[in-house]
Amino acid sequence: MLAAAGGVRAAQEIVTIPTRQGVTESYLVMRNPPSANPKAVMLAFVGIPGVVGLTGKQVPLGFGPGANTLLRMRNELVDADVVEVAVDAPSDKLPQGMSDEFRLGPDHATDIRAVIVDVKKRFPDARVFLVGHSRGTVSAAALGAQLGDAVQGVVLISSATNRDKQGPALSAFDFASIKVPVLLVHHRNDGCYTNPYSNVAALAKSFTLITVDGGDPPQSGPCDPQSAHGLYGRDAAVAQAIKGWMLGRDFPREIP
Repeated sequence: MLAAAGGVRAAQEIVTIPTRQGVTESYLVMRNPPSANPKAVMLAFVGIPGVVGLTGKQVPLGFGPGANTLLRMRNELVDADVVEVAVDAPSDKLPQGMSDEFRLGPDHATDIRAVIVDVKKRFPDARVFLVGHSRGTVSAAALGAQLGDAVQGVVLISSATNRDKQGPALSAFDFASIKVPVLLVHHRNDGCYTNPYSNVAALAKSFTLITVDGGDPPQSGPCDPQSAHGLYGRDAAVAQAIKGWMLGRDFPREIP
């Protein structure tokens, strides 16, 4: 059932499907208007621990300013042309969430392949994009390499490219293994050790990069959403640029 409420502009629906033996995967569909026949569906993967928190919940769900960037900017991302699908951790990775090793591995790909099949039944005319923020970029990049032409593009926002105490992130990932188009979005002053702008700037030789500057004063730590790492204060401009890239429209390479 689709539901919306005051302050929640995008209609929401929680979907749960079986994937691997004894495992289910839940995802939150957000669309505006509810009758939208989108041109693009973005599968959104959030950062550590990769948990959206859909189990046992009823729609509509509210997400505050401290939520992951992809959830915080949902109302800017969703319109008649774009549906956002926020993918939760699978049932066998709850409540602890997903490690980097799981995100990089075959079971994650099996789960998301099943999600894509289900999403395509709902939106048969839409192109599918994998979109990750922070540690969610480990999912989006790895899946982009493994799922082939089941998806039409990958968007990596505030990419996690340095190894840290949480795991390898994308430090050893072969970006050339992604054969579909890739968009990089990164704040020039991202202060999170795992996510330096310099690493992404080097990847811009091979992929399209949108560089973000400015924004609102940080209200969180440097690795949290309400900071340059989370593109805080740049939601509308960033969302518009990402949608432009996905839909084949003009978009800025710099957001000042």
